[in-house]
Amino acid sequence: MPLTDTKVRNAKPKEKQYKLFDTDGLYLLVSPAGGKWWRFKYRLGGKEKLISFGTYPEVTLADARDKRTDARRLVARGIDPSEARKAQKEAKALDENTFEAVAREWFAKFSVNWAPNHSIKIKNRLEKDVFPYIGDRPIIEIKAPELLTVLRRIESRGALDTAHRARTNCGQVFRYAVATGRAERDPAADLRGALPPAKDGHFSAITSPEKVAELLRAIDGYQGGFVTKCALRLAPLLFVRPGELRHMEWVEIDLDAAEWNIPADKMKTRQPHLVPLARQAVEILRELKPLTGSGRYVFPNPRTAQRPMSDNGILAALRRMGFEKSEMTGHGFRAMARTMLDEVLQVRVELIEHQLAHNVRDPLGRSYNRTTHIEERRKMMQTWADYLDGLKSGAKVIPLKRQA
Repeated sequence: MPLTDTKVRNAKPKEKQYKLFDTDGLYLLVSPAGGKWWRFKYRLGGKEKLISFGTYPEVTLADARDKRTDARRLVARGIDPSEARKAQKEAKALDENTFEAVAREWFAKFSVNWAPNHSIKIKNRLEKDVFPYIGDRPIIEIKAPELLTVLRRIESRGALDTAHRARTNCGQVFRYAVATGRAERDPAADLRGALPPAKDGHFSAITSPEKVAELLRAIDGYQGGFVTKCALRLAPLLFVRPGELRHMEWVEIDLDAAEWNIPADKMKTRQPHLVPLARQAVEILRELKPLTGSGRYVFPNPRTAQRPMSDNGILAALRRMGFEKSEMTGHGFRAMARTMLDEVLQVRVELIEHQLAHNVRDPLGRSYNRTTHIEERRKMMQTWADYLDGLKSGAKVIPLKRQA
């Protein structure tokens, strides 16, 4: 007689294991310890064989019968269900150990500690330039020549710097695979020197007072959108990273205290950062607040207020004003401030570096916190803003180079 749910549920253990048979080779094996195992007995090639379908109650009677039906279909086609299951497990293990699978696991584990913009760049680089070519390959089988072919493909389109960064990211994935027992070594390490050296990675920046004056006057005369113009006006005053400026939120700004508190998860250093706001910066934000202050972002995307302005917004505006990429970039405002605060205004380097949110440490090796030298930095930011106003209005400013 076929088994019933009640009979399976009420089966009690005995001194010795025993079987409760269903139909077509399916039976329940009850152990003395109380375990209940589904078994399916079949014949293939003249030999009797056995396969397990799991334990009750995780696998119900109905589930076990479905598994039996599937297994009988395989037997009818001359396929051994046990071998088919083994092949499926091996295929699954192979899928879990492909380069893409390991890379995505590595990314999920470590990207939580990265700045959002940095995470997006690495993810896009892997998905665009690496996964399409070696993503489905078992990571343990990938050798240096195969990886070099991928990097050469990136180099061939003139993106040598991207090729170097891709090699670095692939090396991180391979080393993670080695650490987790899915690869034996890092083939990316064998490719050091295989690519031509990347060009100097410094961002283009205007640093001479005369050129800076021209840039500031061009910004004041910008004919594009008002939100973009405000971002352009703030960029030299605040000299934060372009991504930090784009993601500025009204909730982070205290106009009365003249402060912008950037949370740690938005910073490259993963440390909160305090930006004192000069009088000119506060005035710009007060001008902008009636327009965007009801939303989240100070500089919202024109298509949807749920996202900040495009990372190409300021760069495109600079091009529109006639400043080429080789002359000035959004990141160049940082180099401009770093150079001129030091060489022209002769501000102490540690104040500049701290305001740039670089990883500055005190003489004992401890990281400075967000409020370190805050009053001196407030004075520096106001002095810098006043200096820029003087340049823009045509005041004669004599560069005073720091003496050796």
